[in-house]
Amino acid sequence: MPAKSKAQQKAAGAALSAKHGDTKVGDLQGASKSMYKSMSEKELHDMASTKRKGKPEHASKS
Repeated sequence: MPAKSKAQQKAAGAALSAKHGDTKVGDLQGASKSMYKSMSEKELHDMASTKRKGKPEHASKS
């Protein structure tokens, strides 16, 4: 599933970094922490590798 916003893509990248052991899990906050707990490494990779061009900074809530 591709990221819908730049913020979501960044959070997925941070969670993926923690899954790989490059970042401490304790350093994660908010969305990245919940993504780390609830998503597989493949799901995080798919979301983090989404191209940012044309994405809004934050997804709309509608």
